[in-house]
Amino acid sequence: MLKELSISFLVFFCITSCSTMDKTISAEKKIIKNQRIDKGFTLGEIFLSNIVGDCPVTIKIDGKNGIYYLDPINLEEKYHIDGLNVWFKYGGLRRMNRCQKANPITINEIVTD
Repeated sequence: MLKELSISFLVFFCITSCSTMDKTISAEKKIIKNQRIDKGFTLGEIFLSNIVGDCPVTIKIDGKNGIYYLDPINLEEKYHIDGLNVWFKYGGLRRMNRCQKANPITINEIVTD
């Protein structure tokens, strides 16, 4: 009986500890997100395409007014991973678009999670 009670307590302790850990990680991610936004970073997702006439690499942004795409002309090859979430600072470019759906930009700074 004592052994069963000890095992039950151990299982209960593990479950509640994991839940607390998840909440702590979630809170830390929110803090990091807010810090990056405060520093001028934008969150985006790398989107690769092999469609003729489309930009081969764009960054998909889920903005306040909906989804839009940016065409990073100087994105390093190591970030060319479809679905990769990136935080980046950028500057707009006054030049013709290379593809219809995305505006050209230059990446000033970039980090991943």
